[in-house]
Amino acid sequence: MPDKIAFSTQLDIRIDDVNYGGHLSNDRVLSMVHEVRLRFFQSMGYSELDLAGVSTIMADTAIVYQSEGFQGDEINVDVAITDFTRVGFDLFYQLNNLTTGKALAIVKTGIICFDYETRKVCEVPDALKIKIDA
Repeated sequence: MPDKIAFSTQLDIRIDDVNYGGHLSNDRVLSMVHEVRLRFFQSMGYSELDLAGVSTIMADTAIVYQSEGFQGDEINVDVAITDFTRVGFDLFYQLNNLTTGKALAIVKTGIICFDYETRKVCEVPDALKIKIDA
């Protein structure tokens, strides 16, 4: 997890986030970071379909599970943005379980700027880079 945190938010583990094993389902972790990504972009005045004039598409993801989470647990999620390229960047998410005090997971998503009309990759807007560095 990179040192510079760009955004933090909290989520609760809901009953539909829990699998047959009685704990947070692995697929729900990805859904949770999707919600966090939306909140992060909104905090800057953007959305996934309008990130300073371009849209986004997820190119890859990696998840390292560190402990269990259970229905009702409160989760803090820190977000860092790194590794800007001409057409994308990585988002890292550290999920910490406030209820148990344990690290829950670290997630990385590769985000690419995309034009859905032309169905082509496009460049990361300078306005986004400026806002992130501010």
